[in-house]
Amino acid sequence: MQLSGDSRTYAVLAHLLGIISGPLGPFVIWIAMKRNSLVEHEAREALNFQITVWLVSFVGAILTLVYIGYLIIVLAMVLNVVFCVIAASYAHSGAPYRYPFSLRLIDSSQ
Repeated sequence: MQLSGDSRTYAVLAHLLGIISGPLGPFVIWIAMKRNSLVEHEAREALNFQITVWLVSFVGAILTLVYIGYLIIVLAMVLNVVFCVIAASYAHSGAPYRYPFSLRLIDSSQ
């Protein structure tokens, strides 16, 4: 699966917008680019990862009562930035990327 031209730009945006907007940016690109299966795949991967980050952050917020939650939230933020930048660089080079720590909540059958 190779991305080219505008498709590559949208795929990079899907990954990088997750850093700023959480699941909202990848969701908008996923909905808007349904006709382009390559961009749709990358946006779906980014969306699944951002949902996972939000769920981990939510658990971390609950665990702040025992102080380990702060560490979980900071770790989730750092890993979010790191993995989104890695995914964007893969998308920029035209290669698909699969996040290593991501729940597959939105699958390709939808």
